Amino acid sequence: MHVAEKGQGPTILFLHGFPELWYTWRHQILTLASLGYRAVAPDLRGYGDTDAPPSVGSYTCMDVVGDVIGLLDAIAAEEEKVFVVGHDWGALIAWYLCLFRPDRVKALVNLSVEIGEIEGEFAHIGTQQVLREFFTYRNPGPLMLPKGKGFPHSKDSPTPANLPSWLTQQDLDYYTTKFHNKGFTGDVDLTYNSLGAKDYIHKGGFKKDVPLLEEVIVMEGVGHFINEERPTEISNHIYHFFKKF
Repeated sequence: MHVAEKGQGPTILFLHGFPELWYTWRHQILTLASLGYRAVAPDLRGYGDTDAPPSVGSYTCMDVVGDVIGLLDAIAAEEEKVFVVGHDWGALIAWYLCLFRPDRVKALVNLSVEIGEIEGEFAHIGTQQVLREFFTYRNPGPLMLPKGKGFPHSKDSPTPANLPSWLTQQDLDYYTTKFHNKGFTGDVDLTYNSLGAKDYIHKGGFKKDVPLLEEVIVMEGVGHFINEERPTEISNHIYHFFKKF
């Protein structure tokens, strides 16, 4: 497992989503490390410089959570509870980590939700174009990719010619190199669609399902990759929540 690490102090474990790597947390790693935390961000199974088993059956939540537990065993004392931050698919892994091993988690911050099952359509599009589509997607609804039709574009929502201010060409090239080498495979066979999400969040449904839930923050005017688009704001939210413990 490839792991990026910086800082000393209480451990914060960052779990990335799709199509991401440890690199998606680069801003939070620097900020939280400077504030007295030990920031640890792995490439999850099948991503980046971490091993990618060939069998699809090797990418269950149990497998990935097992990898995370193995990492915690290596970097933290057995009795130490760590802070966890997840985004997208990594948020789902973080939920399962809390469910299976609550003894290893002190507090959790989760961002966004996982993206749908689409990797089967990527091969003919090209790695960098796929990543550009994801990172520049701005519509409030889910990104849809009908089989055999590629990414839908309209006059109202074309793919931006320029990258957003929070993503440089160097950043995109890094993601492209890693995903070109490994492909869009592994633990990404997910579909998540939720109707009435705002009612669920604001009218008590979320709190009922998660009794220990302390706070829900809804950020307006941002896309899916909020940790990159609003790095300072996200880092501040993480810091101010974790410093309570």
